[in-house]
This record gives sequence, C-alpha cells and structure tokens, in this order.
Amino acid sequence: MDANTVITLTKLTTALAAVGALGTAAFGLVDTFKALPGGGISHAGFKFIRQIIFRLAPVVPSLENTGLSRESLLDTLHAQWINGTGTTDQVNIAKSLIKLRLTPATAAALATATGVDADILSQVATNIQSGNPLTTPQSDVYGRFDLLLTTLLDQAYQRADQRYRNVSKFAAVPVAVALAVVAAIVAPGQISISQAVLLGLIATPIAPVAKDVSSAIVTASQAIQSWKS
Repeated sequence: MDANTVITLTKLTTALAAVGALGTAAFGLVDTFKALPGGGISHAGFKFIRQIIFRLAPVVPSLENTGLSRESLLDTLHAQWINGTGTTDQVNIAKSLIKLRLTPATAAALATATGVDADILSQVATNIQSGNPLTTPQSDVYGRFDLLLTTLLDQAYQRADQRYRNVSKFAAVPVAVALAVVAAIVAPGQISISQAVLLGLIATPIAPVAKDVSSAIVTASQAIQSWKS
C-alpha cells in the first residue's frame, strides 16, 4: 500500500469517525429530552405501556388510596422507563405489580385481558388472599395467566422501545444538523453551511455503523493491494 493510499484512507476513516461522533452526540442530546417535564420524548413509546396497564389494571375503589392504584402503577412504571431500566426488569416489575392487584374484584377484567377462565381466576384470587393452597386446575389457570401476562407486557414494552428508538432517530437529525451548522459558524473557512447541513443529515444514519464501515474500508483496501501484489 503506497503512501498516498495510506493518507487517503486515514482521511476517510477520520472523516467517518468524526461524522459518527456527531451522530452519537446528537443521539445523546435527544436522550436527555426525557428529563423534560412529563418525560418529554419518552412519551413517544410509553403510550403503549399505558394502554396495556389500562387493560390490566382496572380502577378498584379499595385500591385507589394505596400504592397499587392504577395511577401509582403508571407513575412507578414511567419512572422505570425514564431511568432506562432494562426491559426485562421493567416487564418483571410491571407483572409483579399487576399480580399484586389480583383480587376477586379484578379477576374478571384480568381474565378477559389474558383469555383465561374468569371463574377459576377469581377462585385463585380468593385462595391467594386467604392463604389456601391452589387446586390443580387453579394452578394450571394461574400458570397460564402468568405466561399470558408476561407476553402482553413484553409486547407492549417492545413496541414502546421500538417507537422511542424511531422517534429518537428522527429527532436526532435536526439536532445533528444544528450542531454541524454551529461548528461551521464557530470555525469559519473549515466547512460551508451547506456542507454542514449535509453532514448533519448523514450523521445519525452513519453513527451506529461508522466504526464498522471504517474497518471494512481499510480491510477492503488491504485486500485489493494484496491481490495486486
């Protein structure tokens, strides 16, 4: 590999790294929007979680002044969501809170949402409250209820995470453009405004793969030079 090729590759990989860093910075700034009042950009995904909680946590007067009220559940889950708790942990926390709300009064709504037998699930709730052991049919229904509850919550969290990532990517584009334009203004002569805008537009799509692309270019160039030799 001759000196000119090395210089060109160095410039190209450096430029890719810089563009990737710009995109990463834009993503980081967008992520901080979750700290805005009410959760900011995180609402783009949390609505799916809210929808499933409305199905699985009906309003029960006896629970409204406790930590298991619907609003308390939503506040707890929203805090976990904003803090970036792992998805698996969030699903487990949500499932535990829903199961704590399983009473004869909520059994019918939970049975409808999960597709299990309402009468048997009500019996399960009664036995759990009284501390009596479950019969085999009750254990089977309760196990099915647990599995379906996990599935519903996991679906909601996966959709919420996908929506948040998509909205974040979209929001990161104008942020990257703004950062690039500011850099062009602060350091005049290095890059034009139009070039800065173009740089900002491609920064967010490139950011996740910038390092891999740089490595691939270097590897491909080395392979070509070896073939010529």
